[in-house]
Amino acid sequence: MARFFDVHPVDPQPRAISQVVQILRDGGLIAYPTDSCYALGAMMGNREALERIRQIRHLDDKHHFTLVCAEFAQLGQLVEMPNDVFRAIKAVTPGPYTFILPATREVPKRMLHPKKKSVGVRIPDNAVVRALLRELDEPLLSSTLLLPGEEDPLTDGWEIKERLDTVVDAVIDAGECGSEPTTVVDFTSGAAEVARYGAGDASRFEEA
Repeated sequence: MARFFDVHPVDPQPRAISQVVQILRDGGLIAYPTDSCYALGAMMGNREALERIRQIRHLDDKHHFTLVCAEFAQLGQLVEMPNDVFRAIKAVTPGPYTFILPATREVPKRMLHPKKKSVGVRIPDNAVVRALLRELDEPLLSSTLLLPGEEDPLTDGWEIKERLDTVVDAVIDAGECGSEPTTVVDFTSGAAEVARYGAGDASRFEEA
């Protein structure tokens, strides 16, 4: 059974955050709220959790996993960003955007798109996630909590607990959570290409 953590959305309890981080460090898989919708999260090097996410979501090897970062310094170690791309991302970060970029050697190969050698990165504007990342002190492997055959991601902590009780190790509930996935912008070709329209305003990337 998954452990259920009811945390404050603006000032999350440090003890609860520490307990969730320990679950992550012990190899666990969590469901957590972000500034767009719920996501599945695990340690970046956790091969087993990566496969569990694939099974839960029925993903193939072309799925772009996302590394959720606390700040730009962390993000910059994981992906290659020319100056113009850096400025474009910086202008909307933190926020409900995921950016697809060529990965550096810091990213495990099993996370990469098999052909593009790219990965998703984002910096969410969410107090609970920021607290988790500060305590964890490294990026979080993540994927939107969108179940197979469903058009909308899950948004209610108790429903997630009921439906995924045997396949995740912890669920964080922080009250109202966004119901729309991130806007995904792919920079792997050099120019911005909107790969998914979501919670973030995509207009500035369409004009780029």
